[in-house]
Amino acid sequence: MTLRSSRRSALALTGIALGGALALAVPMAASAHVHAHADGAAAGATSRVEFSFSHGCDGSPTTALIVDVPEGVDNATPVVDGAWNISHEIGDDGLATQITYTAVTPVEDGLAASIELDALFGSETGGTEIAFPVTQTCETGETAWVEVAEDGEDPDQLESPAPTVAVAAASDAPADEHGEHTDAADSASAASDDSALVATWLAGGALVVSVAALAAALIRRRRA
Repeated sequence: MTLRSSRRSALALTGIALGGALALAVPMAASAHVHAHADGAAAGATSRVEFSFSHGCDGSPTTALIVDVPEGVDNATPVVDGAWNISHEIGDDGLATQITYTAVTPVEDGLAASIELDALFGSETGGTEIAFPVTQTCETGETAWVEVAEDGEDPDQLESPAPTVAVAAASDAPADEHGEHTDAADSASAASDDSALVATWLAGGALVVSVAALAAALIRRRRA
């Protein structure tokens, strides 16, 4: 094997490794948020909102999630969960303004966990997205998930986006066979899940291509 071919092989292997790492990093970065999911979110109605996460603060275990009740939510009631101790701050109107979920056992980085609350969305919120500011505190450090995209700004470019819920107008939320509103916001949630799935498949495909290229490079080197 000549010195030139050896250098080419080394460069090719380095490029393959970097490409695979970048391909895998895209879906991993996309999942490093606090996500909100709500079934049947509609103006003038109460919907259960789930906030989920699977990461800590730079690897440090999560000790609490603090949810600020935003404008557009007329009432918020935390859902009891044995994994969390729950406390809340009450405003002058007797309604919760902030809800704190403290983990009974700190949630290790890489483990999935969630909290829930019942939110009554105001009658004027139909056709909008409501952002819920969430502060994630950890044994070391904290992350304030509070950023909201401005008009024309790509929310995927935000470093610490606030979890959001798409709220349908009351008349736009079709009723199911039980007479309850189905999730008009589900389509947005499903689209988000589909995007994450596509990103994961693309990353997997890129990894397969990288492995195949690595094998081909090794075979050429042996033949040389």
